[in-house]
Amino acid sequence: MKRIMQLFSVILILLSSTQVSAQVQWLEKFDLTQYENKVVYLDFWASWCGPCRKSFPWLNEMQAKYQDQGLVIIGINLDRDIKNANNFLNTFPANFRLYSDPQGLLATNYKVVGMPSSYLFSGDGELEESHIGFKKSKQKAYEASIVKLLQQLPNKQSKD
Repeated sequence: MKRIMQLFSVILILLSSTQVSAQVQWLEKFDLTQYENKVVYLDFWASWCGPCRKSFPWLNEMQAKYQDQGLVIIGINLDRDIKNANNFLNTFPANFRLYSDPQGLLATNYKVVGMPSSYLFSGDGELEESHIGFKKSKQKAYEASIVKLLQQLPNKQSKD
């Protein structure tokens, strides 16, 4: 009986180590057109990406700070095995939407050449800017670009 309890404990530990925070929002499909009149920040990332570890806290901060003004952040994960992404998220949680692209189809469409790669879209769906990598020294510039596009959104009479 003691051996069974030990085995059960090990199984529980293994299961809990692969679970991800309840806040993770994996999207079933990827469709930018559903975010009309929103500023969309796409961020391509993978579990093996060192700079992604630095960008996630900033992305969480931007989502919390500007979501009520119309910002939508979507992290596009490129891991071939979702378990790797989930393990990453256990350590570096994402409080923004996520989409899994294990075949890299979106990465090919967006011509991603480095990680992370980010794309900023205006409220009318136009690509306004993109950058490769994440540099803490450029966080203010990244944020200023977001704020500029948010200010261009039409005023809304009611909250979504």
